[in-house]
Amino acid sequence: MLFCFVVLVALVLISRLYFVQIVSGEAYSVKADRQYLSPNSSILNRGTIYFRAKKGELLTAANQKTGYTIAINPSVLKDPELVFKKISEILPVLDQTVFLSRAGKTNDPYEEIAKKVELADGDKIRDLKITGVNVYKEKWRFYPNDAIAANVLGILAEKDNNVAGRYGLEQYYEKLLERKNTSAYPNFEIPIFHNVQKTLTGDESSEGDIITSIEPVVESYLEREVGTINKTWASEYTGGIVIDPKSGEVIAMAMSPSFNPNNFREEKDPTVFSNKLVEGVFELGSVIKSLTMSSGIDSGAVTARTTYFDTGSVTLNNKTFFNFDNKARGLVNMQEVLSASLNTGAAFVVKTMGKEKFAEYMFNFGLGEKTGIDLPNEAAPLVENLKSPRDIETATASFGQGIAISPIAAVRAFSVLANGGILIRPHIVTKIN
Repeated sequence: MLFCFVVLVALVLISRLYFVQIVSGEAYSVKADRQYLSPNSSILNRGTIYFRAKKGELLTAANQKTGYTIAINPSVLKDPELVFKKISEILPVLDQTVFLSRAGKTNDPYEEIAKKVELADGDKIRDLKITGVNVYKEKWRFYPNDAIAANVLGILAEKDNNVAGRYGLEQYYEKLLERKNTSAYPNFEIPIFHNVQKTLTGDESSEGDIITSIEPVVESYLEREVGTINKTWASEYTGGIVIDPKSGEVIAMAMSPSFNPNNFREEKDPTVFSNKLVEGVFELGSVIKSLTMSSGIDSGAVTARTTYFDTGSVTLNNKTFFNFDNKARGLVNMQEVLSASLNTGAAFVVKTMGKEKFAEYMFNFGLGEKTGIDLPNEAAPLVENLKSPRDIETATASFGQGIAISPIAAVRAFSVLANGGILIRPHIVTKIN
C-alpha cells in the first residue's frame, strides 16, 4: 500500500510538472522572472570565452558581470530633486536634467535612470529605502582585458529587439554561447526541475564555453606593434596575424584602429568592429612572390641558380609593367629576384613554368577559396585573372597585382611553405567545454 501510494504521488507530481513546464511553461517562466527582474529585462546568461596562455593556463576573455539597474516609479516618487541629490552622491555620473525629465513622467510606473551599476553602489542605493526607487539585478557581457583581441572576440549587442553576438567569435559561436531559458528563479523547486522540459521534449541544443588559441602576451605585443605602425604611417588600418603553420591555430590577430568591447557604443564608425584580416580582400603585392618562386622551384621550372636578363620592364598583350623602381639589373639569379623584389623576375618564373601550371599552384595554395576560419563574414577571393587566357594577367598575379585575397588566406598559403606542403585550416577555437 505504501509503495502504491508513493507511485501515485510521483505520477501526480510528474503530471503536474508536465502541465507547468510543457503546457504552460512560457507563462510561468515570465511570471517567475517578474518576481525579481525589472519589467522589461531578463538576466543575461552566456558562455565564457577564454584565452590560452603559453603554459596552457586559461584566462577569461569574455564573461558576465553582475550588478544592478536603477529605476524609478514617477507615479509614487516624492521630491525628485532631493532623491536625485541622494542618489548622485553614490552615482556622480547621473545627469540631473535626464533624471528630472524621467521623474516628471508621472503616468509611467517604470523609468530606468542607470544601468550596469556596480554591486556596492547598487546596495547603497537600495539601503536608502527611497519610495519609488527600485534596484533590479542585472548581468552584462564583460571583457576583462578591455580592447585586447577585440576584433577577434566581437561584441554582444541588441538588434531587432534581440540580444546576440555581433562580429567575431561572439557571432560565429552564437548558438553555442547563448543560453535559453536560464533565468535565475527565487523558488527552490524551479532549479531542481528546470531541465524537465528539455528532457521530455528532446531538446539537446548544444551549449558550452570556448577556449581559444589566442595567447594574450603575444596578442598584446602584436597590437602594440600594429598600433605603432598605423600611427607612424598614418594608414587607414593596419593588421597582423601570428599563426602556428602546422596546427593552423591563430596565436594572435590584431587590427588598428580597434575598439573596447566594454564601451563599443561610444564608437562613431561601425566599420571599426569588422575584422578586415578576414572580411576584406586586398591586392597584397610583392609578398605573393614567395608563392610564385616556390611554385617555380617545386615544378622544376627554375632553381636557385637559374638566371635571366632583367631589362627593368616586360611588355605582354600590349601592356607594359616595370620593377618597383623602374630600374634594370642585367643578369640576375632567382635569389636576387626575391631580395630585390623584381616584378620582371616573378613574371619570368611564370613564363618558364607556363601560366596554366602557375595558376594550378596558386589554387593549390588555396587562393581560390575561403579558408573556413571560425570567424564570420569571411570574404571570397577575387582571382579570376588566374584563369585568363592572356599572359598579362597571370604575369601581374605573380607579383600580387590583379588578384585580391584576404590576409588570412595569404597566411594560410604562406603556412604551406613552412610546414612541408600541407594546406591547413586556420582556426581560433581549440576546445569547447
